[in-house]
Amino acid sequence: MAPVRLGLRENLVQFSLLVAVNVFVGAMVGLERSTLPLVGEDDFGLSSSAAVLSFIVAFGLAKSFTNLAAGAGAERFGRRRLLILGWTLALPVPLLIGVAPSWAWVVAANVFLGVNQGLAWSMTVVMKIDLVGPRRRGLALGLNEAAGYGGVAVAAAIGGVLASELAPRDVLVGGGAAIALAALLVSALFVRDTAGHVALEQREGAHDHEERPPRLREAVPEATYRDPALRSCSQAGLVNNLNDALAWGLVPLFLASHGASAAEVGLVAGLYPGVWGIAQIAAGHWSDRIGRKPLIVVGMLLQAAALGLLAASDAALGLAAAAAVVLGLGTALVYPTLIAAISDVVSPIARAPMVGIYRFWRDMGYVAGGLLAGLSADALGYSGAIAIVAALTAVSGIWVAVDLPERQLARGRTASSPAR
Repeated sequence: MAPVRLGLRENLVQFSLLVAVNVFVGAMVGLERSTLPLVGEDDFGLSSSAAVLSFIVAFGLAKSFTNLAAGAGAERFGRRRLLILGWTLALPVPLLIGVAPSWAWVVAANVFLGVNQGLAWSMTVVMKIDLVGPRRRGLALGLNEAAGYGGVAVAAAIGGVLASELAPRDVLVGGGAAIALAALLVSALFVRDTAGHVALEQREGAHDHEERPPRLREAVPEATYRDPALRSCSQAGLVNNLNDALAWGLVPLFLASHGASAAEVGLVAGLYPGVWGIAQIAAGHWSDRIGRKPLIVVGMLLQAAALGLLAASDAALGLAAAAAVVLGLGTALVYPTLIAAISDVVSPIARAPMVGIYRFWRDMGYVAGGLLAGLSADALGYSGAIAIVAALTAVSGIWVAVDLPERQLARGRTASSPAR
C-alpha cells in the first residue's frame, strides 16, 4: 500500500475522481434549474409562486439537516460510506418525478435530492480538503465548487434546450437516472476513504494529538454565534443560498412571464452557475494569497448589484443575462472562500463537524429563500421579491466587513478555542 501523503499532486488521481463525482452532484440539481419550475406550472397547473417554490423549501430542509448529520457522522462512519449512501438515495428522485400524479410527489423527490446533495457534496468537499492539506486549501475548494457548479450549468443549459423539444418531465427523468447510476458506480468502485490523511495532518500540524471531534452540542453554538469568524461565514453562506434559491426557482418564472422561451430560460439559468463554476478556480487560489475576507465582502456586494440589475431589467433577455454573469462572478468569490475560511480556523479533526454546521446554515438559505421569494413574489411581484433579496445580500456583505477577522490559519486551535 502506498504511503499516505498530503498534497494535490501527491493525490491527483483520487482528487480527480472526486472532482468528477462532484460534476455529477451538480448536474443532478442543474437538470431542475431550467425545467422544474416550468413543470409545476405546465404539468400541475400551479399558479402561486409560493406553491411552485415549495420544492426548494423541501430540498433545503433535507439538505441542511443532512449536512449537519454528515459532518457529525463523517469521523464515525467514514467519508466514503456516506458518499455511497448519498448516491444510493439519489436513485428514487427521477422515479418519483416520472410517476408523480401530484406536485406533492415532486416535493417528496426533492427531499431525497436534498439528502443526496447533503451527503455527496459534503463528503467531496471534506475529502478534497483532507487530501491536499493546508497550503492549497483554497485552490482545492475552488476546483471542487467549479466542478459542481460547472455540472449545474451544463445540465441547466442542456436541460433547457431539450425541454424546448421534449417534455420537460421526460428530460428530468432520463437525465437524473443516468447521472445517479454513473455517480454511484464511480463512488463505489474507485473512490477511497481519506481518514489516513486526516490523521496525518493532525499529527504533522501544531494540533493537539489527543483532540477528539467536538460534540454537536458544543460545535453548533461555536459555529453559529460565539466565534466571529465562524458566525460571519455562517450568515453569509445562508444569505448566499437565499439568493441562489431565488435564482433557481423564481428567475425562470420571471423570464417566462415576460415571454421567454424554455431555451432562453435555460440560457440564463446556465450562465449564472457557469460563470460561478469557472471563476471559482481562480477565486479559491486567489484567496490562498490575499486572504478570505476581501473576496467574501466584494462577492456579496457584487451579488447584491446583480440582483438589483435583474429587478430593474423588466426581464429583458440581455440585461437578465448580464445580471446572471455578475451574479456568477460574485458567487464565485464567495462560495469556495467561505469554506476555506471555516477550515482555516479549526483543527483537522474538527473540520468535518464545523463544515457540516456551516453547510447546515448555508443550505437553510434555500428554505428562507424559497419562502421569502415565493411569498414576496405573490405579494409584490417578481421584481419586488428580487429587490428585497438584493438588499439582504448587501447587508450580509457589510456584516462580513465589520465582523470577520482577518485571515488566520488553524495552528493548534480547537473548535472551542476563542478567536484571536
